[in-house]
Parts: sequence; C-alpha cells; structure tokens
Amino acid sequence: MSLFFLLILIGVAIFFYRQWAKKQHRLTLLRSRITDHQRDVIGRCVPMVHKIPTEFHRPLEGKINLFLDQVTMVGYHGLEVTEEMELSIATQACLLVMNTDAWYDTLTTVMIYPGAFKSKTARHDGFVVTEKETVRTGESWNRGPVILSWTHSNDGALDTGDGDNVVLHEFAHQLDERSGRADGAPILRRGQDFSTWETVFLAAFDRLDDRVSRGLPTVMDAYGAENHQEFFAVGVETFFERPNELKRAEPAFYEQLSELLGLDPASWV
Repeated sequence: MSLFFLLILIGVAIFFYRQWAKKQHRLTLLRSRITDHQRDVIGRCVPMVHKIPTEFHRPLEGKINLFLDQVTMVGYHGLEVTEEMELSIATQACLLVMNTDAWYDTLTTVMIYPGAFKSKTARHDGFVVTEKETVRTGESWNRGPVILSWTHSNDGALDTGDGDNVVLHEFAHQLDERSGRADGAPILRRGQDFSTWETVFLAAFDRLDDRVSRGLPTVMDAYGAENHQEFFAVGVETFFERPNELKRAEPAFYEQLSELLGLDPASWV
C-alpha cells in the first residue's frame, strides 16, 4: 500500500473517530445529572421548574448539561456572567426541547447585556436601504447567536404567569429558524401534520390580529400580531406561562404546540 493511500485511510479513521467521540460525549452529557447545588440555584432562578412533572426532570438536566457544554455565554457592557445567569438561561432554553429530539445545533454563543440594548435593523426598498436603531430586550440570529438583556431575562424567569419571557421568546425563534428561516413554520414533530399546523396557526394568528386591531383584550401579547414569526414566539411564551388561558382561548393552537413540544403545561399542578 502506498504512503498516499495509507495517509488517506488514517485521515478517514481519525475523522470517524472524532465523530464517534463527539457522539459519545453528547450521549454522556444527555444522561448526566446536575448537582444538588445547581438544582438549588435553578429552583430559585427559574421557579417554573417546580411545576414540571418528575418524568421530565432527568431529560431536562441532561439537556442543561449539553447546553452548558456547547454554548459560551459572554457578558457585554461590563457584565460579569455568573453561574446563576448561565443556569437560568440554559434551563429556560432547555424547557422548550426537554421532551423532543430538537436541538440548537448551530448555537455556540449567547451574548448577555445588563439591560435593554440598541440594535440596528436595515429595511430594503428597491435600491434604497434605510437603517433604524431600536431598543431591544432580546434578539435571535439564524444559526446564532442569541442576544439577551439579563434584567429582562431574570424578571421573565421569576414571574411565571405574566406571559412575558424573553428567553423563551428568543429560543422559540431558534426552534423556528431550524427550518431555514423564522416564519412560524418550524420543523414539526415526527408524525405531526403540516397542513393541520398551517390551518390552525393561520386561523389563530388572524384572530389575534383582529382582536388587536379592534383594541380587544387578548391572552397572547399583542406583539404576536406583528407577523407569523412573532406570533409563534409569543405563542410559546404563553404556552408555558399562561397555558390554561391559552388552551381555553385557542384550544387547537394549544394542541398543536403541545404536540410540537411534547408537553402539556396546562396539566402541571
């Protein structure tokens, strides 16, 4: 055997070994538990976990460990990232995927600001590009990163019933973007019918848009009427934080989210 082909074989062997090792490392993390100290921190920072049925505790902890291993959290504007911040954000992000095969495969960085931050958005009108500076509490970029205000992330986690949670919102965008773009049409659970999702989703969006335009009260935040991608993200926030109200107001939409995420928070005591 020539040296050239021997080097090729060695290269192929190294590639497959690294893939195997990466897969084994991932499986080890998914099967691992967090420490008692970490449970105490999460219990204080993300009180929603106290409602989660016992059957989901182990998979949630494994996903948290995988998230912390994969994602680097970086503070900006002088913010020092603490263990509490990392565990709070990781736990909230993993609530969405604790009972599914979905994962944030391309996410490697979460950028954390002390409070709301300024962001520039570009609007294209033919050959004319207009930039606008807005103040935001969170942003999700396709394939990462996720950008968060810690003040709002912390407040959203501590208040579990107001339907306002920036971490759930931005990571709902991450799930939506797994299909290639954020448009309210995420990759559905195996066996979930897209035509049913589309019909239910669009009807619920239209009802929210109509109520907002007429100044009527809504279970979901009015921001969900902006477009389909925001409707999905706001829907996920409401699904976790006001599940009983959402189930009464939009039972079919609730059922679709329940099937997508493999969860039924309206039944959690």
